[in-house]
Amino acid sequence: MPSPWGAAFPGAAPVPLIPESAPFSPAQRAWLNGFLAGLYGGAADGAPANASAAPPPPGEEEFPWHDPALELEERLALAEGKPKPRRLMAAMAQLDCGQCGYVCQTYAEALASGAETSASLCVPGGKPTSKALKALLAEAATLAAPAPAAAPKPAGPVGEAIGFLAATRLTGADSAKDVRHVVLDLAGSGLAYQAGDSVGVIVENDPALVEAVMATLGADDSLRPVLAQEKDIARPLDRTTDLLAGAAKDPREAAMLRKLSDGDDDAEPKEADLLDLLQAFPSARPPIADLVASLPALKPRLYSIASSPLAAPGKVELCVGVVRATRRGRVRDGVASCHLAFRASPDLPLRAYIQPSHFRLPENPATPVIMVGPGTGIAPFRAFLQQREATGAKGRNWLFFGDQRSATDFLFGQEIAGWQQTGLLTRLSLAWSRDTARKVYVQDRMREESAELWRWLQDGAHFYVCGDASRMAKDVDTALRQVAMQQGGMNADQARDWIVALARQHRYQRDVY
Repeated sequence: MPSPWGAAFPGAAPVPLIPESAPFSPAQRAWLNGFLAGLYGGAADGAPANASAAPPPPGEEEFPWHDPALELEERLALAEGKPKPRRLMAAMAQLDCGQCGYVCQTYAEALASGAETSASLCVPGGKPTSKALKALLAEAATLAAPAPAAAPKPAGPVGEAIGFLAATRLTGADSAKDVRHVVLDLAGSGLAYQAGDSVGVIVENDPALVEAVMATLGADDSLRPVLAQEKDIARPLDRTTDLLAGAAKDPREAAMLRKLSDGDDDAEPKEADLLDLLQAFPSARPPIADLVASLPALKPRLYSIASSPLAAPGKVELCVGVVRATRRGRVRDGVASCHLAFRASPDLPLRAYIQPSHFRLPENPATPVIMVGPGTGIAPFRAFLQQREATGAKGRNWLFFGDQRSATDFLFGQEIAGWQQTGLLTRLSLAWSRDTARKVYVQDRMREESAELWRWLQDGAHFYVCGDASRMAKDVDTALRQVAMQQGGMNADQARDWIVALARQHRYQRDVY
């Protein structure tokens, strides 16, 4: 009988493997071998096994719907019968991205308690989440039980003063995108970070938009700092449209404003900022103080850090996609991206804070890692590779990167090529969606290289994804399940359970937005 002991990779401590003679199906054996590789794999040179593979402590509450790969209807079904805060949580996008000023659980709890009154703060969830939250809140409002006392709303971070050094363009002149390599100076700020963390940048609204809103309202100068620094005038909430609807003297304007509040698909203007609303509904003029109070707070913008502190001491580097579009004859600037790209100056300090992340390299430097980060999703993986290089980590590294065109959109291409030449980057899989007639994406490369990908995962590799949640991350998750089904002989349910096990071992991590 062959020995049931093997090794995750050369030099590693023995890893128990399920022998072929064991009474398990191929799919079950593959699942168990993957679990054991994650538990024992990489325990070379006396290093401890990955402690994160332990099951959650007894009694710890589980949130089975807290998975951005699940559709909204699936999440709501999983939370059926749970208390109101948990059902509200299930309607969120499940990203814990912080754009709402909370995480999914605390936003739901704030809505349930009445501490938060807007159901439209979940930016990734968009209209479907907003509609689901309003329906759940309306359903709860019909119950006789009194609501619990409202908890105080969390205060936003103040941040520390940091310096701005540069914002050089990474994409070529002919690219359809403008992506910047932003470098910030942390000297004297007291801020420190680890590879995988994010930075929250506190900036002001576009001065031109502030002046246009001031002029439309006929406001005096005392309102300028409030609109510039405190209130988000680019993303009015449903409570703002509700207020405008109640003040509108024109019934047609009031009706359209209510449609906007309800998230109706035929409501206009779409993607409206405060100036759009004021111009489209001139009869809607509530008291300025009430209007300002209805606006959301101007929140920091979070960016995944694209540097390791070992490679860029005293600095933090970002990979920022500039958001700029023309709608209804007016240029719309992304609040933070355009500030960093066009208005920031070494003479004017910024304010920022570090957002610690769960997104971490394996504790054991011998553990292989697989990184999937198209577009600006490359940011944390540049940090990971810098960190692995600086620490001399021996684990294998595989990067999947993609964008539109290789000639203009290969972000940090020279660095990546250099890492490939030195051997730090064991494998590089590139996907360009506009270079050929057939659009190729990172998930396509995953399927093409599924056999090798499966071998890495069976060797205990950690799998990371960074980038767009609504499409890319879901497509990558689907591709990973297909790899498990094709290479591991699993059915759909087994593949899902296998991915859940990877996540619980912290071997499947996502930084998506």
